[in-house]
Amino acid sequence: MATVADHIIAALSMSGVSRVYGLPGDSLNGFTDAIRRADGITWEHVRHEETAAFAAASEAALTGQLAVCAGSCGPGNLHLINGLFDAQRSGVPVLAVAAHIPLAEVGSGYFQETRPQELFKECSVYAELVSSPETAPRIVEMAMRAAVEERGVAVVVIPGEVFLSRSEDRGWLSRPIVATRSVLRPDDESLRAAAEILGRSSRITILGGAGCAGAHDELIRLAETLQAPVVHALRGKEHIEYDNPYDVGMTGLLGFASGYKAIREAEVLLMLGTDFPYRQFYPEDATIVQVDVRGRQLGRRVPIDLGLVGTVKDTVAALLPLLRRNESSEHLDRAVKHYRKTRKSLDALAVNDRDHTPIRPEYVAGLVDRLAADDAVFTVDVGSPVVWASRYLTMNGRRRLVGSFTHGTMACALPHAIGAQTADRGRQVVALAGDGGLTMLFGDLITLTQNKLPVKIVVFNNSSLNFVELEMKAAGIVNFGTELHNPDFAAVARALGIHGRRVERPAELEEALAEAFAHDGPALVDVVVARQELSIPPAISAEQTKGFALYAIRTILAGRADELLDLVTTNVARRILD
Repeated sequence: MATVADHIIAALSMSGVSRVYGLPGDSLNGFTDAIRRADGITWEHVRHEETAAFAAASEAALTGQLAVCAGSCGPGNLHLINGLFDAQRSGVPVLAVAAHIPLAEVGSGYFQETRPQELFKECSVYAELVSSPETAPRIVEMAMRAAVEERGVAVVVIPGEVFLSRSEDRGWLSRPIVATRSVLRPDDESLRAAAEILGRSSRITILGGAGCAGAHDELIRLAETLQAPVVHALRGKEHIEYDNPYDVGMTGLLGFASGYKAIREAEVLLMLGTDFPYRQFYPEDATIVQVDVRGRQLGRRVPIDLGLVGTVKDTVAALLPLLRRNESSEHLDRAVKHYRKTRKSLDALAVNDRDHTPIRPEYVAGLVDRLAADDAVFTVDVGSPVVWASRYLTMNGRRRLVGSFTHGTMACALPHAIGAQTADRGRQVVALAGDGGLTMLFGDLITLTQNKLPVKIVVFNNSSLNFVELEMKAAGIVNFGTELHNPDFAAVARALGIHGRRVERPAELEEALAEAFAHDGPALVDVVVARQELSIPPAISAEQTKGFALYAIRTILAGRADELLDLVTTNVARRILD
C-alpha cells in the first residue's frame, strides 16, 4: 500500500507536472522521499522557498500549465508567501504543498507552529488542511482543479505524519486534471450595445492588457476596422506590440507620452483584458467599454459605460461582424505620428554617450534587446530595470517577458529566471536584475550552478534603490536610506563558478554581453550604470513638479549639492549635447 505522498506524486505526474521546486525539511521528508523514488518527476532544489514559489510562478506563466512548489512546516512554508502572492496576482496556476506540524500538537504553541491554511488564504483561490489520509485524495484533487480552472494559487496543508501514512488506491486520481477549454463571450444584446457605442465615434483608442494573450489576430482586425490606436499596459506588451501597425506604445508610470496622449484624446476607450490600476492615466470625459473574463474587474479602476464578460479572443471575434469600418483615420494617424516621434526620442538615449561614464541604462537595455535570441525569455526586477525593459525590449511573438508586474515585489528576476530555464533548458533566459533585487535573494545564484541552469544575468548596478529615489524626488524628499554598498558582482559570480564580467565603460559593453550570451552555462554581467538617470512618466502632475523643486532645495540645504549637480549633468547636459 502506497503512502499519501506517493499518491500525491502520482496524481501530479498524471496531470503533467514533471518537477517540484522547494527546500527540504523534516516535516516534508515523506513528500521529498516520494519524489526520490518516483519516475518522471524531479526535485528542483533552491536555497530559499521564496525562490521556489517565484520559479513555479514563472514556469506556470510560460507554459500555462500547473506548476508546483513546496515548503516544510512553519518558517519553511511561510517563506513561500511572497512568491505565491506574485503568482496569484499574475493569474497563473500554482499548487503549493505546505507541510505542517504534527496534528496532535496543533493549538499547543508547538515548535514552528503556524496556521498556514489561514495565512495563505489571501494569496490563494483554495487553501485547505489535510487532516487524515482519508481526506487527502479529495482535497488534493480539488486544489489542483481550483488552480488550473481559476488560474491562481491552491495550497494544500499536510502534516508530516500524513505524508507517511498508508492510503488505499481507492479514491485517488484516476484521470489527469487539465484546464477545460470554453468559449466565453457576452450575449448578442450586449455585443450590439458595444457595436452601437463604437459606431458613434471616430476617435476610439484601445487599451490592452494580459487578457489579449492568444488574441493578436483578432486585436489587429479590430484596430483596423475601428482605425483605433492600440495602447498597451505593461502586462500586455508581449502580446500586443509585435507586428502591430496600430501600436502607439505603453501608458502608465513606465510608459510613453504617446500612449498617454492617445488615451487622453479618445472619445471612446475600449479596454481589452486589462486591469490597469493607475486612475490618473484614464481619460476624463470618454465613453468607456471594458471587456474582461472576470466580471468583478469591470469598472473598478474607472467608471464604465458598458461592461462585457468574456475572453478578448471570443468577444472580439463575435463583435467584429457587427462593426462597420471607421472612415476617418485622423485620430489614428495623429497618434501613430506622435508615437514615432516619441519612439525616436527614446531610442536616441539608448546609445554609447561618447564613452561617458557611468553607462546609460537605456544603452544597456538596447544592446540586450539587439543581442538576445529571437525567442529569449526576459525576466525583470521591479524598479528601474522594468522601466528600461518596458521601453527597450522588442517583443516579436516568440519572446516572452516575465516579472512581478501586478504584485510589484523586488527580487523576482533571478528566481523567475530559474523557473523559466528549468522549464526549458534549451531556451535563452535573460534576467535583467537590479542590484537591490539581486542581493535580496543572492543565495540562489548558486542554484544556477548546482542545477546547471545557463541563465544570463545583466545587473543594472547603480548602487542604489533607484526607483525609490525617483519616488522620493517626486515627493520633494531628500534621498535617504537608499544607497547600496555593493560588491563586485562579477567577482562574486566567478567565485560561485559562474562566468562573470564587470563593465564600467560603454565601449566594453557589447563585447561583454555577446560573450555572456554565447557562454555555455550561467553568466553574469555587472554593468555600472548612471544612478541619476530619470525615468519620467508621460504625465507629470503639478504636485510632482513641486516635489522635484522641493527636492532640489532640500538637497542643497542638506549639503548635498554634488548629488543635484550629478542629476543635472546626467539628464540635462547630456540631452543638450545630443
